[in-house]
Amino acid sequence: MARDTLYCNATYDGFLCWPPTPAGETSYQHCPDIRLSDARKFAYRRCGADGLWVGRHLNDTSAIGWTNYTPCFPALVQNLFDKVYDDEDEAQIKFETAAYTRTLEMVGYTLSFLANLGAIYIFSVYPALHNRRTIIHRNLFCALLTETAVRIWLYWNQVEYIIGKEQVEDNLWRRIEKIPYVCESFYVLLEYSRLVVYAWMFIEGIFLNTLVSANTLRNEIPIFYFYVGGWVTPISVIAVWVSVVSSHYSDDDVRSCWYGYNYLLSYYIVQGPIFAILAINFIFLGSIMKVIVTKLRRTNDSELKKMKKTVRAALILLPLLGIVNVFNLIEYPLDGSSTGFAIWAYVTHFFRSFQGVFICTIYCFRNAEVIKVISKAWERRRCCARRRRRKPPKFEIRRTRPIFHITDNEGNEQIQMTMLPYRRPSSTGIDVEAGPSRFNNV
Repeated sequence: MARDTLYCNATYDGFLCWPPTPAGETSYQHCPDIRLSDARKFAYRRCGADGLWVGRHLNDTSAIGWTNYTPCFPALVQNLFDKVYDDEDEAQIKFETAAYTRTLEMVGYTLSFLANLGAIYIFSVYPALHNRRTIIHRNLFCALLTETAVRIWLYWNQVEYIIGKEQVEDNLWRRIEKIPYVCESFYVLLEYSRLVVYAWMFIEGIFLNTLVSANTLRNEIPIFYFYVGGWVTPISVIAVWVSVVSSHYSDDDVRSCWYGYNYLLSYYIVQGPIFAILAINFIFLGSIMKVIVTKLRRTNDSELKKMKKTVRAALILLPLLGIVNVFNLIEYPLDGSSTGFAIWAYVTHFFRSFQGVFICTIYCFRNAEVIKVISKAWERRRCCARRRRRKPPKFEIRRTRPIFHITDNEGNEQIQMTMLPYRRPSSTGIDVEAGPSRFNNV
């Protein structure tokens, strides 16, 4: 190393160690073996003319500098980086917002998972709650339970970006993207369960609409068709989507686990039916609210009370019909402001992650019919427990045997007899007396 030549110092950027580099030159190394990175490609960093590493911007130099890892990733990821890093400060705020919303999601999905488990148990255990309406509710809870379970697993798998790469290397079971076809299978299951949730929300809308507008039709639809529409029909949609997406990613040199599939046009194969379901459910909501308002006008309540009942009915129906999920179908532009991104992220992820809690609370835990059935069952158990705790009545056992005297009229003689307690005959068929009989002639 020549003494009269300026060198940038050796440094470690968190992934690679960079050797001293002469001023004005560029140092290249193979990309690190991390998620979505192609280790056959090269990352690089520049050494400025002043012997300091060049930052993200050419006129920005420092002893730490900046490594350009953009060539390591697929074109889709590079495009996302370009949009997010349009402004360094704004990008940092967006990444912090994404981390906070992920924590919010984990809390919401965990609570939703527990709420769905409790609701499914209640609707399954009590026979009084077995009817067409609760069957539809129970299937919706099962669909929500599946979606929340898959999301919790996938989010936990992504913990490597939070706890650090070194710790995750010892827990490879979490990194499902390293196992061929397993990672893709989880995302297929996620999209299937997501579509099943909307399918059962559509069935909820059909049932409620026929319930309030055409009472003669609500029992004419066999429950079998509901199962087919809720669980079987989404399989055909997902099968078409999987065939298109798998062919798109088949030419990738790096196993990306279908990263960024939600930004492809093929994602509208899944999103299209969801848009249609929400649009139809919105029409159902308008029809149901029209009937409710018409019935409220016939009452003698004040206008304010009528308005409160109308708003309450709308708020109850919104999560069941999935109308609040319209925020999930709108992607905020990544190159937008950090404030707008934060508002969109918190609102969207809050309603999406706590959706199971809202639905289970309204239609199970706070439902008057469910509370009445549980109260009766609880009271019945308490009565049975009180009866079992009662002690049998104590009868005083008389140890003395009464004595009777029988008089013989002809001989004027008295016969003394002892009364014995009755005892059932033995099982052997032999009559056994309870005690000795004594006949004493006086």
